[in-house]
Amino acid sequence: MTLWRIRATVDDRPGYMSVLTASLALRGVNILTVQVHTTERGAVDDFLVDAPDTLDEADLIAAVERGRGRDCWVARSEARGLVDQPTRVLGLATRLVRDPDATGEVLRALLGADEVTWRPAPEGARSGIDGATMLLADPNGGSYRLRRAAPSFTPAEYARAQALLELGATAAGRCAEQITVVLPDGAELTVRPAVAEDLPAVVELHEACSARTRQRRYLGGATSPAPARLRRLLEPTRGLTLVAVTTGSDPAAESVVAMANLLAEGDEAEFALLVRDDWQRRGLGSTLLRRLTRQAESSGYAAMVLHVQADNTPMLRTLRRLRRPTTVERDGGLLTLTVPLATEVPTPVESTG
Repeated sequence: MTLWRIRATVDDRPGYMSVLTASLALRGVNILTVQVHTTERGAVDDFLVDAPDTLDEADLIAAVERGRGRDCWVARSEARGLVDQPTRVLGLATRLVRDPDATGEVLRALLGADEVTWRPAPEGARSGIDGATMLLADPNGGSYRLRRAAPSFTPAEYARAQALLELGATAAGRCAEQITVVLPDGAELTVRPAVAEDLPAVVELHEACSARTRQRRYLGGATSPAPARLRRLLEPTRGLTLVAVTTGSDPAAESVVAMANLLAEGDEAEFALLVRDDWQRRGLGSTLLRRLTRQAESSGYAAMVLHVQADNTPMLRTLRRLRRPTTVERDGGLLTLTVPLATEVPTPVESTG
């Protein structure tokens, strides 16, 4: 006996599934597992079967067509195909949580894709499936493009893949977990991802900063941003915000003394930093910049961008400490600095089965 995978479209009408299974049974084909994918053209039935060694691909296709199946696809399978599908997906999800950088390989394994690539989201492109191609929105920015010679992708497969991407994005965010930072002067701070509940403390941070510090951060003025804007900065749609919090035995006495934003757009991420005046020139800005740079690289961004006033010497000095090649564009008194990143973009992977 030989293991085969069979996929065929069947009219979603009473009894049609029974006709197909009966046609396979007449040829001695034993159905081991079946998944049903609902589509606009009918129900796509995906079988794992055990067939007599005397049957070949043409025999199986003929049996399916006699059972009123159409658009038939048949391929040899392996014993690993016997793994329960929900168990298999949970295993892939576990791998993704442990290693968010394995997203491309997990997608390939989930869907048996011949090619998986990450790229910036094309202008006007919409996520979805188009026969042998699937385009998935990456929650961290950009998109994944999958290709599979056969069979065509189904909406159910698209939904599973997008759900895994959402899980991966959550796992990647947790990679930026809370850490304790010791500055050169011995001061200790906690650096962690921001949450919505940090809003009151972040409002206090802005009020405690001098007008000059706020103006250097937001460029357009020295007033504090409205709470609604700060709330969006704390939990950006794409990217990450870190806060630096003073440590102590009394949690109620803790305060946010710095906020660093990484805001993604396309394949680039914009960096911005606000440090309370009494915590400046103590190495905190450099610490936050290095941490967000690592996060931007692990998320696959091609470059990090910083908009800064030409006379903002402290911020320029902080960027130089990163020791990375940087391009500079000047527009009057405003500088735009671009730092290329060693992105970890999934490369095309050939299917092994």
